Amino acid sequence: MQYKSIAVFCGSKTGNNILFATHATQLGYLLAEKNITLIYGGGNKGLMASVANAVLEKGGKVIGIIPQILTQWEHHHQGITELIVVETMHVRKRMLYEKCDAAIVLPGGYGTLDELFEMLTWNQLRIHDKPIYILNSDGFYDGLIIHINNMQQENFLYHEPANSFTVVNTPEEIFIADQ
Repeated sequence: MQYKSIAVFCGSKTGNNILFATHATQLGYLLAEKNITLIYGGGNKGLMASVANAVLEKGGKVIGIIPQILTQWEHHHQGITELIVVETMHVRKRMLYEKCDAAIVLPGGYGTLDELFEMLTWNQLRIHDKPIYILNSDGFYDGLIIHINNMQQENFLYHEPANSFTVVNTPEEIFIADQ
């Protein structure tokens, strides 16, 4: 499938491992080169800034969606193609999902995991059926993947995890995995 827009969920911090920002930048370049619009949280810090700035550097389109309360906290990006300021986090997440054809999850914190699990839940409930890719930079999500597999082994999931998301180790693999 050729994607027109992809939501990227990631940290508003860069983390300790330089590979996280490197992968975010590489992903941004790939999105722009493939003419895929980046849909993201609208921040101008951390991995969010890395991916958005990389798309912009290569002439791509970036749509940010940020709740009013976070415009100061995450320092909304003022140089993107379009910034949508919404009332709540719930509205933000709904719009992110509505505007994307697929989602990519990079390293991040609680918010990133919240977005990942909400998308997984919505796919399971058939609210939508959008592909989800987990970019497991330097094994960042290894523990989470083990836990998700344990949830399946303990019969808490309705679908095999491998049918719910695709784990990749580099940004390039996302587009190879989809061919």
